[in-house]
Amino acid sequence: MKDFSIAMALVDYIPVVLFGIAAVILQRDLYNKMRKDAFALFAAGTINVFFAGVLKATYKLLYAAGICDFEPLNSMFFPVQSIGFLLAGFGMIAMFCFKEQKRNVTLAVAPVLFKGTFLFVGLMVAGLGCMSVGLCILAAKMKKKSVIALFVLAFVCSLCMGYLSSQDFAKASMNWIAEGVNVVGQGSLLAGVWMLHKAGLAEGDLL
Repeated sequence: MKDFSIAMALVDYIPVVLFGIAAVILQRDLYNKMRKDAFALFAAGTINVFFAGVLKATYKLLYAAGICDFEPLNSMFFPVQSIGFLLAGFGMIAMFCFKEQKRNVTLAVAPVLFKGTFLFVGLMVAGLGCMSVGLCILAAKMKKKSVIALFVLAFVCSLCMGYLSSQDFAKASMNWIAEGVNVVGQGSLLAGVWMLHKAGLAEGDLL
């Protein structure tokens, strides 16, 4: 038995919404700065991450409400989110590495041959690390170095989420701790993205 409550499930939607808003702002602001293939990777990745969070929160809500234990919604969370972050990270790095007039190197994710939480946590951290580095570079180019701290905090919170994922999530206490860390992380990401947006991220050539 999992110790979920409806309130816990609803709170789980908060970081998902925060990330979704940050992703939309970044997609709009970076669209004219990315090659189409790099933007496709970034957009597909962030959309994957968003819907992975929606599915996981929905799983908790269905379980807590006593409707059903729809386990596939829970088990697909790490694969979808991890590959999503990896694609978003590739897209962000490609923005800096490849110029518009050149053909981009096709980036493909190798088939996942092994099962296990830590594999997906590793992919998630790698992808989010690339994405965070790209955002920090943009902040530095815009002379908004204070914003870098927000992106670093968001990344640290994600590392904490990686550790917490190895704990017993059947306990309500672990879920509340993880949700708190996730809200802080995604809130920091959204705050940093919003500050860059207000500073004119969509305008000018930062590359």
